[in-house]
Amino acid sequence: MKYRIDKKSGKELSMLGFGCLRFPKSMGSIDQKRTTEIIAEAVRRGVNYFDTAHTYPGSEAALGEAIETLGIRDKVYIATKLPGYNCRKSEDFDRIFSQQLERLRTDHIDFYLLHNVNSFEQYEKLRQMGIEQWFERKREEGRIDRVGFSFHGPYGEFEKLIKAYNWDLCLIQYNYSDENYQAGRRGLELAESMGISVMIMEPLLGGRLATGLPKQAEAA
Repeated sequence: MKYRIDKKSGKELSMLGFGCLRFPKSMGSIDQKRTTEIIAEAVRRGVNYFDTAHTYPGSEAALGEAIETLGIRDKVYIATKLPGYNCRKSEDFDRIFSQQLERLRTDHIDFYLLHNVNSFEQYEKLRQMGIEQWFERKREEGRIDRVGFSFHGPYGEFEKLIKAYNWDLCLIQYNYSDENYQAGRRGLELAESMGISVMIMEPLLGGRLATGLPKQAEAA
């Protein structure tokens, strides 16, 4: 496994992270045994960054159980996300965060992101509710290490958003077919110029760029 140093935390992160949206299922729910086995194998192969979210059904709880069962909390970094779109008042921040700590069976989150912020207006509503002060309070308490956001909107909104706060990282969709989609290459380069770490989601578009390709593409 290759690793890179996160710009602001100094943590050594595996270049290949583990997205926890699509854990294996059995009878309509997450198969905990298989999930734990897969996570154990990923860690054995050097993966140390695991990305989940409050709104991924069952994901945080499954990840937390696997990490506790395997006894690997000190070997991995957890990234999870706050669904700001579900927050109506500032008290919702603590309510959701407490649920996440309980689900993940941990006392702190290494990388905490606002989930699916697609416009500056969306972030401004959270700012007026006190999200920035809440971030700083949680950092001081040692409950959150680094703060970021995930993004699926147009580049113009990304540019305004990334300049609105002292972010540590951002999570954007990027792959060889999406260089000019959403934040795109311009967003990646902007974040780099600002010293903000970039995490990539959908590098293979859920596998669509790795399977069923035309023979010409496979040969290229």
